[in-house]
Amino acid sequence: MSEPLHSWHFELPEDRIARFPPEKRDGGRLLVVPEEGWQDRQIRDLDKLIRPGDLLVVNDTKVLHARIRARRASGGSIEVLLLGVGPGPVQAMLRPSRRLKVGEVLDVEGGSLTLQGKAEGGAWWVQCSPEPMTLMDQVGEIPLPPYFQRKPEPSDKHRYQTRFADQAGAIAAPTAGLHLSDALIQRLKDKGVQIAAVTLHVGAGTFRNLRPEDLERGELHPERYRISEQTAQAIADCKARGGRVIAVGTTSTRTLESCADGQGGVKAGEGSTRLFIRPGFVFQVIDGLLTNFHLPGSSLLMLVGALVGRKRLLEAYSHAVHDGYRFYSYGDAMLLLPKNRAN
Repeated sequence: MSEPLHSWHFELPEDRIARFPPEKRDGGRLLVVPEEGWQDRQIRDLDKLIRPGDLLVVNDTKVLHARIRARRASGGSIEVLLLGVGPGPVQAMLRPSRRLKVGEVLDVEGGSLTLQGKAEGGAWWVQCSPEPMTLMDQVGEIPLPPYFQRKPEPSDKHRYQTRFADQAGAIAAPTAGLHLSDALIQRLKDKGVQIAAVTLHVGAGTFRNLRPEDLERGELHPERYRISEQTAQAIADCKARGGRVIAVGTTSTRTLESCADGQGGVKAGEGSTRLFIRPGFVFQVIDGLLTNFHLPGSSLLMLVGALVGRKRLLEAYSHAVHDGYRFYSYGDAMLLLPKNRAN
């Protein structure tokens, strides 16, 4: 990688961080970044910017109620973030974790968590009783990002889920999809825009700041994905008719590019991806990207920079900061439509 990690940082005033969603799903602003310059638009204008015959690819993952409050036998409180839904032991992030011991049992309302050992990236293996999905349904909370600096409210149960949310497994929302309201989706369809879905379950590392060792390794945390035969065919059909494949979010982008078939399409299937997209990456599938504004020094910021170039991206971010755009998960969005993908 040519640019050092510090070159992906930018100054963001605290008041630019959106801690609540806009009143309406499609009520946010949209910074359109074509080949040159940019345009200040509204999310509700999206149907005017996408062409008939284009294909929007959304992520249909559903956010788990993965945050659980637990208590040690000594009385200390532990915040648990469950990272899986399997019947056996699952990974979890525990905070604080410094004094926890293997074999310790944490009490939760109506159940327990048994610590079975350390896992990768500071996580623990835990055995849930009852099983994870039941426990989350009973006592779990939507795991809002820490930069919200607030507890979940009742409205977050539906506003922090996209209208496509169907496959449970994520611990964070694919935030670009949060902007698409039922009315906007219908207008896009009426115009002749196709919509297809992939699944990528957003994991704990997605919004973490990168470390130098991440850059050296050239891989990210693993995340599970699935692409159906129907979606693979929809992409092939879009390419054949000369339409553009526009990913709704960085998660959809990583899924599609992880499964590129070398001919502009994708291979259907499921698995786990560690794909790290950064400048120098050659995009094979997507032609455009709808995405939110991301954290400084994050892999998501580098992915967007790989599409339009770091310099151009940071210029657009500077404009967004000074023009009052709202950042991060509940913030505004960008639509990137590069004629020639820059590295």
